[in-house]
Amino acid sequence: ELMTGYTMLRNGGVGNGGQPWVLRWSSRIRLTWLSFTLFIILVFFPLIAHYYLTTIDDADDAGKRIFGPRTGNELCEVKHVQDLCRIRESVSEELLQLEAKRQELNSEIAKLNLKIEACKKSIENAKQDLLQLKNVISQTEHSYKELMAQNQPKLSLPIRLLPDKDDVNFPLPKSNRNCRLHNCFDYSRCPLTSGFPVYVYNSDDYPFGSSLDPLIKQAFEATVRTNVYVTENANIACVYIILVGEMQEPVMPKPTELEQQLHSLPYWRTDGHNHLIINLSRKSETQNFIYNISTGRAMIAQSTFYDAQYRPGFDIVVSPLVHAMSEPNFLEIPPQVPVKRKYLFSFQGEKIESLRSSLQEVRSFEEEIEGNAPADYDDRIITTLKAVQDSKLDFVLVEFTCKNQPKASLPTEWALCGERDDRLELLKLSTFALIITPGDTHLVISAGCTMRLFEALEVGAIPVVLGEQVQLPYNDVIRWNEAALIIPKPRITEVHFLLRSISDNDLLAMRRQGRFLWETYFSTSDNVFSTVLAIIRTRIQIPAAPIREEPAVEIPHRSGKAAGTDPNMADNGDLDLGPVETEPPYASPKYLRNFTLTAMDIYRNWNSAPGPFHLFPYTPFDPVLPSEAKFLGSGTGFRPIGGGAGGSGKEFQAALGGNVPREQFTVVMLTYEREEVLMNSLERLNGLPYLNKVVVVWNSPKLPSEDLLWPDIGVPIMVVRTEKNSLNNRFLPWDEIDTEAILSIDDDAHLRHDEIMFGFRVWREARDRIVGFPGRYHAWDIPHQSWLYNSNYSCELSMVLTGAAFFHKYYAYLYSYVMPQAIRDMVDEYINCEDIAMNFLVSHLTRKPPIKVTSRWTFRCPGCPQALSHDDSHFHERHKCINFFVKVYGYMPLLYTQFRVDSVLFKTRLPHDKTKCFKFI
Repeated sequence: ELMTGYTMLRNGGVGNGGQPWVLRWSSRIRLTWLSFTLFIILVFFPLIAHYYLTTIDDADDAGKRIFGPRTGNELCEVKHVQDLCRIRESVSEELLQLEAKRQELNSEIAKLNLKIEACKKSIENAKQDLLQLKNVISQTEHSYKELMAQNQPKLSLPIRLLPDKDDVNFPLPKSNRNCRLHNCFDYSRCPLTSGFPVYVYNSDDYPFGSSLDPLIKQAFEATVRTNVYVTENANIACVYIILVGEMQEPVMPKPTELEQQLHSLPYWRTDGHNHLIINLSRKSETQNFIYNISTGRAMIAQSTFYDAQYRPGFDIVVSPLVHAMSEPNFLEIPPQVPVKRKYLFSFQGEKIESLRSSLQEVRSFEEEIEGNAPADYDDRIITTLKAVQDSKLDFVLVEFTCKNQPKASLPTEWALCGERDDRLELLKLSTFALIITPGDTHLVISAGCTMRLFEALEVGAIPVVLGEQVQLPYNDVIRWNEAALIIPKPRITEVHFLLRSISDNDLLAMRRQGRFLWETYFSTSDNVFSTVLAIIRTRIQIPAAPIREEPAVEIPHRSGKAAGTDPNMADNGDLDLGPVETEPPYASPKYLRNFTLTAMDIYRNWNSAPGPFHLFPYTPFDPVLPSEAKFLGSGTGFRPIGGGAGGSGKEFQAALGGNVPREQFTVVMLTYEREEVLMNSLERLNGLPYLNKVVVVWNSPKLPSEDLLWPDIGVPIMVVRTEKNSLNNRFLPWDEIDTEAILSIDDDAHLRHDEIMFGFRVWREARDRIVGFPGRYHAWDIPHQSWLYNSNYSCELSMVLTGAAFFHKYYAYLYSYVMPQAIRDMVDEYINCEDIAMNFLVSHLTRKPPIKVTSRWTFRCPGCPQALSHDDSHFHERHKCINFFVKVYGYMPLLYTQFRVDSVLFKTRLPHDKTKCFKFI
């Protein structure tokens, strides 16, 4: 039916019953109801569900809330919502915290902005203040420069004078015998800045050269080759030197021939000005052939002079050249002690009147010297000395007749007896050695007298010269009264009393000074030639050439490892180390008085040294001992006295103290293939005040490891390569050492910074001493009659080990260049004793013991490899060294002391605002 009705509807409503509109209405009703139903379901049902889910039901019965609204906690009880709830709570809490932080940061930002504004204002104010300070400093510097220019006008080196080749304007003296420097020497050839160039003629180029003694000529040529003043450029020379003697008798040229050959020298210039004629004597036989030669304005250096021939202040009396080609054997030289020997005095000689020298053969003495023969006290001398010998009050030995044929001599001169070895054996047994000058007072000095003086000084017999008219060698620069007795002949009857009245201390001082003079000016050809040049250079006031420094060959190394801080090193107790250095390393001021020193301090430099190892005069550093070095580093005069303000500890710590306000020291560290130990020691120096530089003496032929990283300690580290493994390298005067103070330290020595600083402060108050930490002493072994080295704890000491000690660089020059080579050779032989040698040297020069600081006696180096001092043979070698050094010096120079330096307030508890100062106790 439905299908039929539907068909009818499609056909226009014509069907059964004829009711098409009913069907149309029914269909519309169904569609409307269906649409309304869907609308209700889709709209109102979600609204009702949402209402029941979000509205809180007021019913108390939980079981009745089937569709009623639920609370948040109740919703979280549902499993699938619990995780989301936890996340929501966590996020909410974090948001709250972030908000609080944001507010806090905003508050801080606001405060910082205020501070920034304040800092900007402060910076502007500081810039203004800085600008004002710069202006003040600039004005102050300008004022300072003006004051310095007023008080110390700037000096520049003068233009070097180059004299005319012909010297046509040089004035002539009335007589050659009246020659002095002011009228016979051309100063224009010798400017102050010339360096004192000396030109030496080659004697073989002239006929008289074949007549020279071969040994003297060979020794002279060897000396000339090594002398720093000799030049090959004759045009710039200040002095010209020609060797004319000693000549051999059979082939000696005639005086007229020699005179012609001298006048034909290429730079003689008609009168020989600025020339020096040297006539050396190796034997006691006198050859005064120059007396008969016209030498013009040339200076003469020889051992024999007549008063008519000698020109004081112009000519030079030289010592004989005994050791021409050999060095003195120190082991054969007798010791200086005991002071008194078997004989109080001795004399051997014979007076020969009939002998005629070359002087008398050509011109008689009476023809040259006007007046009567001089009074002769020789008979009275013979009578008096024989009476003393016969009295037997003292053992004396006097012989006025030679057992064998006496040596040739001049008339009225006492000839030498016997051979040289026999004479030395007698002098070794004599406290004093008599030297009787020639009876002819016109003979001011003779080769025989100089030979007697040489032999007496060599073996330690104090010379007693009878005859005050004598001109001893180098008498214008040497105080002979400190090493010899010069007595007028009329006092011969008082000689015995005078010799007995001299104390032992004075005898030892004179013997030590005589040894110094002999070793420094007499002993070798180098010494004789250098002394002659030094006298001329001193007379014309030219400073000496700088003594050479040891060039440091640096080993390349990598640095950059940050140095750590050892807590043991940083622990300085209550000691304030002083002000912290913020400036870069600076060197000690240079010595600037060279150009005035020769004119002001002649005698002090030639005579002041108490021992034989006095440094060459007038060097660029301290020319005298540091104990006298008031001028060191001042440049313009004396240093200020005192470094504080009246003894206040605060002022002392605020400054370094001492007499020099600014000073640093250099560490010299000797090492041998112990890299780890070395690196640790270098790191311990980090932050050490007043440290200028560290010089590491690499004593091994094997170079350091290429991958070794050296620590950065804030100051330069110079690694120096040595030519050989020698402990003497510790004391070489390296040119990299720019300070006067040297801290010699072993690579395994452990010292705290406060200990080092205290030692430095003490050294500054005693610059001529060795100041160190571990002390040692020497002792006399009665059973074996020898000296021993002792390291036990003791109440006194005589040495300070240089494995941790301060000393002046001055002593490095002396140790390396002046001290006898035999000592350095023994150090190399034993690989030991270099510290003993340095203590011997300093005590010998100063006659003072070293200074020990702090209570340290040994050093502890945990984990260090075995050291040389741990060897069983170490002490036996040191015993041998001490006894050998005593033979070289001739006596024991070490001195005992019970003196130790500590802080005045050592172990005294004070408030922190009460600072410490230091003083000797």
